Amino acid sequence: MRCFSFYLTNLTNLLNFLFPFPIKIPSKCLPVQIENMVTLVSRTGRHLQRYEKGYRLVVGCIPYRYKKSQEPTSVEELEVLVISAQNGQGMLLPKGGWENDECMEEAAKRETEEEAGVIGVVQDKLGPWHYKSKRSCIMHESYMFPLLVQKELDCWPEKNIRKRRWVSINEAREVCHNWWMREALEELFRQQSRNLQAQS
Repeated sequence: MRCFSFYLTNLTNLLNFLFPFPIKIPSKCLPVQIENMVTLVSRTGRHLQRYEKGYRLVVGCIPYRYKKSQEPTSVEELEVLVISAQNGQGMLLPKGGWENDECMEEAAKRETEEEAGVIGVVQDKLGPWHYKSKRSCIMHESYMFPLLVQKELDCWPEKNIRKRRWVSINEAREVCHNWWMREALEELFRQQSRNLQAQS
């Protein structure tokens, strides 16, 4: 039913865009309203991509939670959400191109919603890391944001092409095949350790 509501809401938005005056469907006619609606279509193409000094700018999130309580006492309770690569080989963290019509945090949250289907609170950015694309000679500059997950969506744009899995921070280090993502996980671990020590 929730997936149907997403489709119906998106249909309404499309009709309102195409026919702004004659067609108006009142929102109360929709079966279920979703608070933080995520479009069911991922952005594609590179025409809005940001580049700086020859680097393609890439942003993403490290979705995390504490498995035992809302008030964790140990960083060992930390779990990270990893997703499968599009080709199905290996796991990684959600990330993608930062585009001209959005700020860095918005881009990171959008990529995470599209690829991992989670919503949460974005925290201070980590990075940058510089690396060369495996598929081309393009150099990338990447930043990652810790994202404390508040909601897991049942439907999200890349649900049919990606799997998602909660793992311990140690397992995340093992399964992430990108070196810079492993470094980002190390930074998250250190950051969360400092935060917990400051609270105790």
